[in-house]
Amino acid sequence: MTWRLSFSTLGMPGRPVVEAVRTGLDHGCDGIELRVHPDEEVTLGMGETAAREAAKHVTDAGLQISCLAGYARVCGGEDGDDDAVIEELRALIRLAEVMEAPAIRVFPGGTSAGRPAARRRIEAVLEDLEATGVQLLLETHDSHPTAEDVLALLGPLADDARVGVIWDVLHPYINGEEPADSARLLGENAHYVQVKDASMDRGWTPAVTGEGDLPLEEIGRLLAGGSGWISLEWERAWYPEIPEIAVPLAATAAWFEKTLR
Repeated sequence: MTWRLSFSTLGMPGRPVVEAVRTGLDHGCDGIELRVHPDEEVTLGMGETAAREAAKHVTDAGLQISCLAGYARVCGGEDGDDDAVIEELRALIRLAEVMEAPAIRVFPGGTSAGRPAARRRIEAVLEDLEATGVQLLLETHDSHPTAEDVLALLGPLADDARVGVIWDVLHPYINGEEPADSARLLGENAHYVQVKDASMDRGWTPAVTGEGDLPLEEIGRLLAGGSGWISLEWERAWYPEIPEIAVPLAATAAWFEKTLR
């Protein structure tokens, strides 16, 4: 197994799945990371028939769904708000099962004080993950931006195959964790990587891959010999002024071919 190229539909907000499929095919992608959000075709509230039809657009084109990018925040809310978070996690897992997606993306949210609650909430859905074959992936983000932070949150769950980490390469780096340290700490957990570039001079706003200040060549070297998904996360939903997805995706595909094929 080798690295496979994907991209998040965050980069083409509000566009139908069939358009994302065409974009992926045009750029030699192996898969698509589908954003699960009220503004998108794929939502937590969609029916099973619609979910299967959306997934079929992907698989009929010979692509795979690399992940469902959800917005559950496992540290979020008050310490006693477990039920709402657990229900959201279960809804994401059920949707992934229907769409035959291998994984769901969730955020830390909250603060480091929420780590015990986060572990409780993840533990509550371990049987759901086992029954469906879906993996829960926690992203290096917000309150836990580094690999060290995320592993501290997960504790013993970091060794459970039902749980993994998404290494978003931006957040650890801008929070002082060098890529070599992120890769070392994550080890075998570094099998889903959200790649992107950003400009330091513009407050770390998105830049086309290779035109920003992230050490992507070094990151490519660190990932060489591994396997899993490399997914471009182009945040056009939050930065509507940045170029259309085709521009950074073409640059990412070129970086991918050069460093990881």
